[in-house]
Amino acid sequence: MLSLAIGYQYPQSALVVADSQSDLAMTLTTAYQNCLPNAQFIDFDSSSPEAILAAIDLLSAGDLVVLIQSTSFRLEAYRIRIELFKRSLKVIEHPHLSRMPGGEALHYIEALAYDATYYRTVGHALKARIDRALSGRLESGGENLIFAAPFEPAKLNIGDYRQMKNVGGQFPIGEVFTESQDLEAVNGRVRIFIFGDTSFAVNEPETPITLEITRGRVSAVFNSTPAFDQVLANIRADEGDIWVRELGFGMNRAFTRDTKVSDIGTYERMCGIHLSLGAKHGLYTKPQIRRASARHHVDVFAATEKVYLDEQLVFQNNTWQFF
Repeated sequence: MLSLAIGYQYPQSALVVADSQSDLAMTLTTAYQNCLPNAQFIDFDSSSPEAILAAIDLLSAGDLVVLIQSTSFRLEAYRIRIELFKRSLKVIEHPHLSRMPGGEALHYIEALAYDATYYRTVGHALKARIDRALSGRLESGGENLIFAAPFEPAKLNIGDYRQMKNVGGQFPIGEVFTESQDLEAVNGRVRIFIFGDTSFAVNEPETPITLEITRGRVSAVFNSTPAFDQVLANIRADEGDIWVRELGFGMNRAFTRDTKVSDIGTYERMCGIHLSLGAKHGLYTKPQIRRASARHHVDVFAATEKVYLDEQLVFQNNTWQFF
């Protein structure tokens, strides 16, 4: 991960800021100590924000900062990852590790493995196919969700930063994502087996929930649960309509329908399709959505059987068909 994805090479400087509030955080810290023996390590729990910022100030463009966080570090009003990127530093961020205890930690560690050939072959092939597609179709449990318009230029999160301004981000990685250029061209039904609840945790109902989508909005829900009803109620209260925006092509084979972690932001990389509910999707602008009033982005995961782009099969049997 360090050498192939991030492109870190000694004698570049490296700074690791970590806490010890979870077993997974301590395990990752030990791993980085083994892989970065010349790095500076700072214990977040016993250090002041000023001391951490002073250590960052000593770094030069191209150096590496690793953030190992049982929750999410707060350095007063300091938006740390954005500031690190402004300084042209490489960043690896491991947030919310306390949400993944016990055996989930092993799934998380497995998801960090970086197969450059797989990610770069499949990732770039998916982006090329998405960018030229005029339509798409998602099959889930006998239901079909139709994307009857071209897609926005796809974004890559595959550990290939050669053409990007910033190097790094939140790990684990493994995703290509887009959305319909015309949000109202999304219609049909989709069965979801997991959603992110109000505590940002993976919530798996006993029976998959079916969403009916009409002109890009959730128009009906079947087999819902009280927790999912609350998610929808929160979106309606703040935004009115419940828009379907992100179309995420997850690639990380360590996460599947059966192999899960509780943190929704981590599980988002799972191999398959996820969508977002709510108006918020900051990387793309839409005329009918005011960014200032868009508050919700809730990930939901389709019980994906097949995915087609322009009726070309690109996903089946839990595998992307480019590799």
